[in-house]
Amino acid sequence: MIRIELDEAALGATRITVSPLWDAFCSLHLAMPHRNPSWPYQKWVPHAREVIREDDRIAPLRALMEGPHNFPDFMLPQPIGATSIEQELEIVRGTAPDVVRAQLAEHYPGMDDHPLVRPYLEDPQAACAALADAYAAYWEGALADLWPVMRRLVEDEVLLRARTFATEGVDALFAGLESRAKWAPPVLELTKHIDAEYHAGERRLLLVPLVFAEGCRLYSTDHPEVLTVSFQARGAAVLRERQEEPAGDRLGMLLGRGRAAVLHELGGPLTTAGIADRLGLAPSTVSEHLSVLSESGVVTRHRVGRSVYYQLTDTGRALLALLSGEDVLRAVG
Repeated sequence: MIRIELDEAALGATRITVSPLWDAFCSLHLAMPHRNPSWPYQKWVPHAREVIREDDRIAPLRALMEGPHNFPDFMLPQPIGATSIEQELEIVRGTAPDVVRAQLAEHYPGMDDHPLVRPYLEDPQAACAALADAYAAYWEGALADLWPVMRRLVEDEVLLRARTFATEGVDALFAGLESRAKWAPPVLELTKHIDAEYHAGERRLLLVPLVFAEGCRLYSTDHPEVLTVSFQARGAAVLRERQEEPAGDRLGMLLGRGRAAVLHELGGPLTTAGIADRLGLAPSTVSEHLSVLSESGVVTRHRVGRSVYYQLTDTGRALLALLSGEDVLRAVG
């Protein structure tokens, strides 16, 4: 269990950002042979496992995944808000040798001969470059095609969490963060295989939503002023295989299948592009459906920054409950 005590200054400095590299690492964890991922990831996992198994360039990542659970930040740097994995990989490649050796000494004392540790001690620059190349090869083979959708999901999560924080406060921000996090003011408790405690004033908090966070909480402490914690972004169901509309769909018969499909997706706030991603429809088609649903009082919309989010009204929830029998209070994804 990790206990993080947050005073007003730390709460005010809390930030939310994205990291394609952190998502890549968690997806590696999800693709390990012993894992049995939930249904949104089941179509993707066999392909990812093949990439990991067949591409020799990924060997440094296999070593990292098979090594100790605790690893230094230079192997997975603090997120910088990058929307391109190449930006984060340049940080890995540019890690100073003295930083590599200092973090190895802290995380792997007495393990100089360990097969994971030895290459970084013998030639830090070459080992970091090989690790960055391994990440790049894995990303290209397993995740590059998914990144446009993943990016939309995590950026939507950042906007929604930031809006919640600004308008409803910290209790609303942490409420429902995920099942492995518990907010009991002024302490945020995180379920983790290690025990640690941080007192008020020691660190500020950086939250990182990830599409592939299922079963893998990343928790980074090497930065002297920041605690970085990952959590599961909503909407991972977008990764699932497209399903045919069920026969006898009363909502589809009433509204038309396209409009009904849009309504089905609105279990939580989504943008036009986000719905289009999930349904495999053109954004213009989704926009037309949303316009009709909005004018009918079935959905409502609100703006966050440059994005417009749509959500069911009470009328929309009642319509879904009546004609489809759905639990309209379900969580997205």
